[in-house]
Amino acid sequence: MLILLPPSESKATRARGLTLRPESIFAPSLGAPRARVADALAITSERPDAASVLGVSANLSQEIARNTRLRSAATLAARDLYTGVLYDALDLSSLDPASSRRANRRLLVVSALYGAVRMSDRLSPYRLSMAVNLPGVGPLATFWRPHLESVLPGAVGQGLIVDCRSSTYVAAWMPQDEMAKRWVSVRVPGATHMAKHTRGLVAQALCRAAADPRRAEALVALLAPDFDVELHAPERSGRPWVLDVQPA
Repeated sequence: MLILLPPSESKATRARGLTLRPESIFAPSLGAPRARVADALAITSERPDAASVLGVSANLSQEIARNTRLRSAATLAARDLYTGVLYDALDLSSLDPASSRRANRRLLVVSALYGAVRMSDRLSPYRLSMAVNLPGVGPLATFWRPHLESVLPGAVGQGLIVDCRSSTYVAAWMPQDEMAKRWVSVRVPGATHMAKHTRGLVAQALCRAAADPRRAEALVALLAPDFDVELHAPERSGRPWVLDVQPA
């Protein structure tokens, strides 16, 4: 099973610690595109109109300035770096050792800066959304698509792809061909806050479960004790199954 997550807008920081080691991050073959995005982000973040280009509030000047120090900043493991509603609900620190190992195997964050990362990867804090048209790179979802298509199929294996991403990040990689038949999009009715919270709970439940279902229908049985779930077949070939989920 591969569980796809979006990053959080907010990031934790650390005053001191190890700096970035690109070769130690998931899929080292993404090193060149990661460096290209990092360089373009640093240049953009020095511009007077950086906040407008990056689509963030001008009040976030410190976070924008942090983008210029990616190679010298203290890193954090992705499990500590990403914060906010989804990651609070995911609550990786509460997992027992076996569940934590499954989280390291199953969870993958799709990132505008790093492409894709595992929870154990040490990363520099940054501020960048996949929705940005980054000068020198272009629309980031379009930029990352061929690079992620070259590495993510190898990470999927034979299990389900459980997609907890927002549409902005889905645009960067969509499973194709045979993999699309095992693609399940988690949909949560209601407000954005509740959607993020519920997706975090679903991801945690799937990390706690030793079972590794291979069919979308089996995912319903796995989640049913804790959630109200309803599975919808793909609208057409190449589209995901849709799993409507609400806390029971």
